[in-house]
Amino acid sequence: MTNDMTKGSPLKIFIFFSIPLLIGNIFQQLYSMVDTIIVGRFVGVDALAAVGTTGSMFFLVNGMILGLTSGFGVLVSQKFGAKDEAGIKKAAASNIILTIISTVIITVIALLVKTPLLRLMNTPDNIFKDANTYITIIFAGIITQSLYNMAAGILRALGDSKTPLYFLIIASVLNIILDLVFIAKFNMGVAGAAYATNIAQGFAAVLCIIYSYKKFKILRLKKEDFKAEKEYYKTHLKIGIPMGLQFSVTAIGIIIVQSAINVFGSTVIAAYTASSKVLQLVMQPAISFGVTIATYAGQNLGAKRFDRIKNGIKIMNKVSIISSLIAGAVLVFLGKYFVMLFIENPTPEIFSYAQQVFNYSAVFFIPLGFILVYRSVLQGMGDSFVPMMAGVAELLARAAVAFTLPKFIGFAGICLSDPVAWVAAAVPLMIAYYKKINKIMDENKDVEYEDIAI
Repeated sequence: MTNDMTKGSPLKIFIFFSIPLLIGNIFQQLYSMVDTIIVGRFVGVDALAAVGTTGSMFFLVNGMILGLTSGFGVLVSQKFGAKDEAGIKKAAASNIILTIISTVIITVIALLVKTPLLRLMNTPDNIFKDANTYITIIFAGIITQSLYNMAAGILRALGDSKTPLYFLIIASVLNIILDLVFIAKFNMGVAGAAYATNIAQGFAAVLCIIYSYKKFKILRLKKEDFKAEKEYYKTHLKIGIPMGLQFSVTAIGIIIVQSAINVFGSTVIAAYTASSKVLQLVMQPAISFGVTIATYAGQNLGAKRFDRIKNGIKIMNKVSIISSLIAGAVLVFLGKYFVMLFIENPTPEIFSYAQQVFNYSAVFFIPLGFILVYRSVLQGMGDSFVPMMAGVAELLARAAVAFTLPKFIGFAGICLSDPVAWVAAAVPLMIAYYKKINKIMDENKDVEYEDIAI
C-alpha cells in the first residue's frame, strides 16, 4: 500500500510512517547485536573484540552502499509525489542497474583492502585472525545488504514502511536461529556469526523483491523501463554518490577512532564494542525520523508543496528533541544492563569504560538528532553536496579529538570524539537547510497553499 505524504497532518504521517521504520531498524540492529551477544557469551571476550573491531570497516562499506541506495530512492519518491507513473518505473529500473553495478565494484575493492586495513587499524595480534575471517565473509556477502536496502528504499519511496519491517522481523528470527546453530552447536566461531548474518539478510532481500513485484503493479518493470534516459542515471548518481561518500566519510572517522581504541587492548575494545551496540540501538528513533523526513520532503518537493516541508521540519524537530532526551536518559541509567547482554560476568573495568561512553554521548544526543533530521531533509530535496561536506566536517572533528585528547585525558578523549563530531556536522546542515527553504519560499511567495493540519 502506497502512502501519499503530500496531504494530511504531517505529525500523523510522521508517527505512522516512523513506527514501522523504528521497529524495522531495531530488528535490523539485531543482526549485529545477536552476533556480538552470542559470540561474546559462547566464544569469549577476545572473539567479541574481534567482531567489534571490524564494525567500523563494515560501516565503511555498508554505509557507502546504504548511501547510494538511499540516494537512488530519492528520485523514485519525487516521481511518486509528482504522480509520474512512467517516471517511477524508469527511476526504479535505473536504480536496480546502478545498485548491482556499484555493489560488484565495492565488493571487489573491499575484499582487496580488508587485510591491510586491519593492520593499519592496529588490530591486536590475538584477535587479528578472527577479525579477518569475520569481515571477509561479511564483505563477500555484501550483495545481500545491497538488494535489501534497494528494495526497501523503493517501497519506502512509495510510502510503504511496513512491509520491509515484516521481512526484517522474519530475517532477524532466522539470524538468531542460525547464530545458535552455527556457533553454539557447530562451534563455527566468528565465521558462523558472519554466515548467519549474510543468509538472514539475503532471505529478507528475496522476500522484499518478490513482494514488490507481486503487490505493486507500478513496480512490474518491463524491458523498455530499463532503457531509461541518461538523465535518470545522472540524477541518481548526482544524489547517490555524495550520500554514499557522506556515509563513508563518517565511517573513516569511526575507523580512526577504532584505531585509537585498539591501542588500549582487547578489554577496552570489548567494552567499547558493547557500548557502541547499545548506542546504535537507542539511536534508532532518530534514524527512523531521518528516513521519514527524507521521504516526506521528496514527495512534497515533487508536488511543489514547499510549505509542507517547512512546517514538517518544525514538527519533526520537536519530536526529535523529545526522543533525544529519552534516549540519553536510557543510556545513562540503563546502559550498563545492556552491556551484560554481550559479556557474561563483565568486570568492573568493562562497566566503567562503557559507562563513560554512555555519559558523554547522552549529553550530545540533541545535536545528533538534528544531524539526522537536517541531513535527511536536504537529501530528500535533492541536495546531497552539503550533507557530504558536513560529513567531512564530522570526520575532521572526530579525527582531531581522537588523535589529541586521549594523550591528555585517556579514554575520556575517545568518548568525546563522537559528541564533538556531531556538533561540527549539525551546524552547517542547519544553516544550509534554512537558506535553501527560505530561498524556495521567497521564489514561490505568490503561490497559495491549502491549510496544513497539525
